[in-house]
Amino acid sequence: MKNRQDLSRRDFIRKSMMAGSAMFLSGILPINGKGMREFMSSCNNESELVYSDDMLKGICDIHLHAAPDSKARLKNELEFTQDAKNAGYKALLFKSNDFSCHDRAYLIREMLPGFEVFGSLCMNRVHGDKVNVFAAQKAVRTTGNLCRCIWMPTQDAVYQNLRYHNKREGVPVLDDNGKVLPEVVRVMEICAEVDIIFATGHSSPEESIVMARKAKDVGLRKFVVTHANSGIWRMTYDQIKQCIELGAWIEYSYITNLWGPGTGLPDFSRMSDETFADFARINPERSFVTTDLGQPGMPHPIEGMRRCIKTLHFNGLSKKQIELLVKDNPCKLLGLTC
Repeated sequence: MKNRQDLSRRDFIRKSMMAGSAMFLSGILPINGKGMREFMSSCNNESELVYSDDMLKGICDIHLHAAPDSKARLKNELEFTQDAKNAGYKALLFKSNDFSCHDRAYLIREMLPGFEVFGSLCMNRVHGDKVNVFAAQKAVRTTGNLCRCIWMPTQDAVYQNLRYHNKREGVPVLDDNGKVLPEVVRVMEICAEVDIIFATGHSSPEESIVMARKAKDVGLRKFVVTHANSGIWRMTYDQIKQCIELGAWIEYSYITNLWGPGTGLPDFSRMSDETFADFARINPERSFVTTDLGQPGMPHPIEGMRRCIKTLHFNGLSKKQIELLVKDNPCKLLGLTC
C-alpha cells in the first residue's frame, strides 16, 4: 500500500511539473525563475527533488546566439556574458552563422575579466562557396586563441537547402561520390592540431557519420555531431551509437523543447521532455547539452538551461549524469580545467 501511495505521489509531482512547464512556456508564469521555483516548492517538499540555482554554478553552454548578427537576437554577447557570470556559469561559447565571434570574445574578456568566454566560426557562404581553409587558419591564430569551434555549413548547408527548398545548393562537405572533400579534411586537421572542436553544423545524419569516420582517421579528438536531437538533423539511436563508437561527441540542444506554436520559432515541432531525456541518457559520458537559444520570442538561455536541468532530473537522470552533460563534458571540449 505504501509503495502504491509513493507511486501516486511521484506521479502527481511529475504531472504537476509538466503542467508548470506548460504554464512557464506560455508565459503564465514569469520567466525570471522565481515563479517556477515557487511552483516547484509548492508541488514537492522533498528537498532532493528541488533544484536550486546552485545547479547553474559551473555551467558551460557552448552553443548560443547573440547580437551582433545578421539575424535579430534577444541580447548582445556582452549582456549574455554578464548574465551568465552573475548566474555562476563557468563558460560560454557563442555561435554566429555569418560572422566570426572569437575576436569579440577577446574584447568581452577585457570588459569582464575572470570569465571564460569563447567564439567560433561557421563555414557558410560569407566565407565563399566551399569550406574555407584559409578562414580556419586565421581563426585559430586570432589574438587570445579564443576560437574553440569550427562548424561546417549551417544555414548554407546543402542538406538544409535540399530539405527546406528542394534545391541542391550551398556549401558542400562531401563530393558526388560521398567522400569527405579535401578542404573539409584539412579543416579537421587544423582543429586537431590546435585541439579544438570540429562540429558537423547542419549536415545530414548520414553526412555526419561519414565525417565521423574520416575524423577518426585524422586523429581528431573533438569531433562533435551538432544537435543530434533537433529537427531535420535528428539521429536514430543506432546512428548516434555509431558516431560515438567512431569517437564522436554528441550535442543535444534543449531549444527543441521550447520552440513551437506561440513562440519566436513557431514553425518547429516541440519535443517532449521524456524524449529529450531519452536522448541524453544514451551515453552521457560522450554527450553534452546546450541551449542553442538567443532568439527573440524565446526564453533567455539561462532560463532554458534551468528548465533543461529540471527536465533531466525529473525524467530520471542522476545528478552526476546531468553534471557530465552541462558542466564537465562541455568544459573539456573547451579545453578548460574542470
